[in-house]
Amino acid sequence: MRILSIATLFPNPVRPAFGIFVGNQMRAVAAGGNVGLAMVSPIGIPPWPLRLKGPYAKAGSIPAESDAAGLPVHYPRFRLIPKVGGDSNPGRIGRAVLSLARRLHAQQPFDLVDAQFFFPDGPAAAIVARELGVPLTIKARGADIHYWGSRPAALKQMRAAAEQSSGMLAVSEALRADMIALGMPADRIAVHYTGLDRERFHPIGRGAARALVSAIPELGIWSEGPLLVTPGALIARKGQRLAMAALLRLPRARLALAGAGEDEAALRAYARELGVADRVHFLGQVGHDALPALLCAADALVLPSASEGLANVWIEALACGTPIVVPDIGGAREIVKDRSAGRIAARDADAIAAAVMDILAAPPTQEAVAANVSRFSWDLNAENIVRFWHDVLTGQPIAQAAETSPA
Repeated sequence: MRILSIATLFPNPVRPAFGIFVGNQMRAVAAGGNVGLAMVSPIGIPPWPLRLKGPYAKAGSIPAESDAAGLPVHYPRFRLIPKVGGDSNPGRIGRAVLSLARRLHAQQPFDLVDAQFFFPDGPAAAIVARELGVPLTIKARGADIHYWGSRPAALKQMRAAAEQSSGMLAVSEALRADMIALGMPADRIAVHYTGLDRERFHPIGRGAARALVSAIPELGIWSEGPLLVTPGALIARKGQRLAMAALLRLPRARLALAGAGEDEAALRAYARELGVADRVHFLGQVGHDALPALLCAADALVLPSASEGLANVWIEALACGTPIVVPDIGGAREIVKDRSAGRIAARDADAIAAAVMDILAAPPTQEAVAANVSRFSWDLNAENIVRFWHDVLTGQPIAQAAETSPA
């Protein structure tokens, strides 16, 4: 099969950890040897002078092609209009990718165009697939459905892309149900669970891991007291304020926020207001090499997000033997099936604190926690998406074609 796959979140030479979970998936697909893969990751460049600062400052230095992500990737540019241009991004992305796609298609025809996110990738890929005259597939991961699906202009484009598609994927049964509720055809949506780098994420004795991360100067993790970790961008949707407020009922616990984002100043102020600033550590962006040790060192991962499809970090924490405390969102109930995996708690500081106290009172073994994700791997993930593409191209029923059990 010849597949053209489009992903706006994908590792690049400037941001090697950007969309790393998609990079992991597509490297495994390429390594399988059954697919001729052309990977395209459009790079948004805003108007001058916005391109000179913030996250856009180095985007212009990304080469048009690079194998720094572990496989060959094309990085075409499109005009990005920050803040106000989100709904219209698919059209600009589609136009930016189309000339490249036509050239590659002329050299060696594609069988299918694939989008790795539903928005903006899905409608953009729909433009390319329509122009090339090949089938379209789209994957949904969470916020691309929950956030963009709540915006009328984006939803209109998403529904049109869904109707054009020959098949779609969702990262959980819950997300599949949300897609159907938005009006997408149920018989074309399969479930495709995330993968896991089993060599990187596996249990290390909690005491040894805690000593290790305490000794890393750039982390500076406390060596004593229960450790809670909240990973993810510092944005309101991730719920770091709730994790902080839970500390009021957990007097010995310490909270490490692993991530960066626009809410950092407000979160620091909130920690001072609560009187817990001395127990909240802002780690910034934690490198992927240090993340497994940090997860192994934690007594629990607390991630009170407003929405998720099925968060990769849930799986990574469990693989490290660390129970999770998450709300009843997305695929949480598909992962937290018993108490060895953690607790499902309301998005409320008291409920989160109670769940953490329950875990600390009778912590499961790291081996018991890790057993919850024993079947997850990037190899299996890649095998299933390749089978899904094959079924689309051969006209096989696909509603459950890519499903794998998370048990």
